[in-house]
Amino acid sequence: MLNLTSLKNKWIVITGASSGFGRAAAIAFASRGACLFLGARRIDLLNETAQLALKTGATAAIASSLDVSSTSDVERFADRLMKYTSDVQVLINNAGGALGVDTVLEGKDSDWETMLQTNVLGLLRVSRRIIPMMLNTTGANVINVGSIAGRIAYEGGSVYCGAKAAELQITKALRLELCGTPIRVTSLDPGMAETNFSVVRYKGNLNKAAAVYQGVKPLCAEDIAETMLWIAERPPHVCIDELVIKPVAQAAPYKVARNL
Repeated sequence: MLNLTSLKNKWIVITGASSGFGRAAAIAFASRGACLFLGARRIDLLNETAQLALKTGATAAIASSLDVSSTSDVERFADRLMKYTSDVQVLINNAGGALGVDTVLEGKDSDWETMLQTNVLGLLRVSRRIIPMMLNTTGANVINVGSIAGRIAYEGGSVYCGAKAAELQITKALRLELCGTPIRVTSLDPGMAETNFSVVRYKGNLNKAAAVYQGVKPLCAEDIAETMLWIAERPPHVCIDELVIKPVAQAAPYKVARNL
């Protein structure tokens, strides 16, 4: 019988928890009776996530505003977490996303800076503060949400692909640096998943966002959340280093079978 890692009454930190993968992860871990410390910029939606988590079975669900692009905000977030616990079981670095589909020659500094700040520097800032709270925790797990874009480049995705490639390499470096501690480190890299990702990428253009998924059954946020839960519950000696997950209809970012 597998010696699964129990999450009951354990503290789970999730960034970008106001919607999408982050919200679904909060609900999934809540079903195990975990204690949740949730961060995101949109505090109204974040509070909704916390309430849903409590209804699902979370022992605690704390919503704390968080902008991972700000070092001072990450410091404040971590300081508030310390008031509740100094022992974190799981850190899910989920905050991030894409902005625009411009080519390099068309790109805008504001979009580039936002993608690099959230997907790369934000992950580093949060990891720097939260991982020290995991160093003595049996079965602790850092789950960094990457993307197949970090593995295969495509037109119009240069900076997002570069940011997610950086996430993958940072995760690999962390795995090496934390070898000898109880901490497991994972890069979870989804393919096409229907959340608000494309709405944000297309800056609110709902028609363009919907066209991304036309004729395809994509992954949903719950698929990714269930995978996170599976990773975190493996026996403490089992580390899922890297995991790529795509819908059946997607073989690569640029190869999708539609209207099957």
